[in-house]
Amino acid sequence: MKSVVSSCVLFLMVPSILWAAESSVGLKEALFLAMERNHLVSGASYEKEAAERGAAASWSRYFPRIFLDESFAVSNSPTRVFMMKLDQGRFASDDFLIGNLNGPSSRTDFRTTVSVEQPIFDLGIGYGRHLAEREAEQQGERYEGRREEVGYAVYAAYLEVQRARAVLATAEKDVAEAREHLRVARARNEQGAGLKSDELRARTFLSEMEERNITALNDLRLAKMRLALAVGGGAGESLDIREEVKGEPFRMNEDEMVREALLRRRDLKGAEKGMERAETAEGLARSAWFPTLYAGASYQMNDQDVPFGRDNDAWSAGVSLRWELFDGRRRSNDQARARASRDASAQYLEQLRKEIALQVRESILRRAEAGKRLEVARHALLAADEGMRLVNKRFENGLSTVVELLDSQSALSRARTGLVERETEYLLATARIYRAAGVFLKEMTE
Repeated sequence: MKSVVSSCVLFLMVPSILWAAESSVGLKEALFLAMERNHLVSGASYEKEAAERGAAASWSRYFPRIFLDESFAVSNSPTRVFMMKLDQGRFASDDFLIGNLNGPSSRTDFRTTVSVEQPIFDLGIGYGRHLAEREAEQQGERYEGRREEVGYAVYAAYLEVQRARAVLATAEKDVAEAREHLRVARARNEQGAGLKSDELRARTFLSEMEERNITALNDLRLAKMRLALAVGGGAGESLDIREEVKGEPFRMNEDEMVREALLRRRDLKGAEKGMERAETAEGLARSAWFPTLYAGASYQMNDQDVPFGRDNDAWSAGVSLRWELFDGRRRSNDQARARASRDASAQYLEQLRKEIALQVRESILRRAEAGKRLEVARHALLAADEGMRLVNKRFENGLSTVVELLDSQSALSRARTGLVERETEYLLATARIYRAAGVFLKEMTE
């Protein structure tokens, strides 16, 4: 109950969150907003609704169809005038005169007809209904797959903001340290213990660090805009993150993830529904060989002067059997085409199963690879930090040049940024496993 209430409150807060100059969201909140407001999800939802409406409409062919027709005609054709008079109940004995039969005066007729048609036996109706239902189910799987894709895109955008913030913090730290190096180089130059060129090199290095800082600041701003866009905001809106994503232990082994993917991947389920549609389409083509049986009835009123009038009325009812005996091999070719389409769907489905299993295994291997790179980045940062400490001490004692100092500072800056990049890659690598297994939203929202 609490989760329902919180979801409703969050939904009511969505406009204020996105219209503010810049607000912040947590990961789960961002995913929720995206499922509610992202246009790709909404578009897929409407496609799903359209297919469901089509499936509901297909049931209507089992029910009787009732028509109301009103027609008007005027003619002096002998046969038409003869029938108009009969239908209107206005036929008289002098209408049999030869002159009246061969050259009647023009006559008007308003005909009102209510007719009913009811299928009794038509195999195509059942197969058409099954086709529409499989289409609705396939669109439903596509909708869920689109939710997975959008959820992963939001997660990637969220991580990009997190990465950009960390890179900006690193850049700001580099600027502060570069300013300190410039201060020391200027002081040493003023004291005669250093060279003017050392001060110039330190100033150039500071400018480079400030340039990196500007780039990092712009990257963060763009990342916030992309996050706002991913969750359904406008192109000019900005959205910050409220909390950082932390790496979590991976809970499933490779075989379990492959089995999960074969059970849950929405594109695979959609392909399976496509296979069922192809089988139903083959049945529809086969049903064309059978006859159809329909019942019908009509009630007719005719009037000479006014529409919907009733000078006379009549009714009729009957049953019609229609069986196509020769069609120039059209049905044979249609059935062969449907069979070939079914076989093609089966082949594509089998290939997709193999590719999904490979994608899961590859994503697990890439995660292990990303983990090793993260470990290397951590060690590299420790080494660069220690190297910077030693060179800085040597520089203070006049045992190292400013070039060595700035080189060490550059190495430390690269190590800091590299660690941020590797941490982001590792988090994305884990998300790719869940995405490949079709359980991304399940894992990220629980």
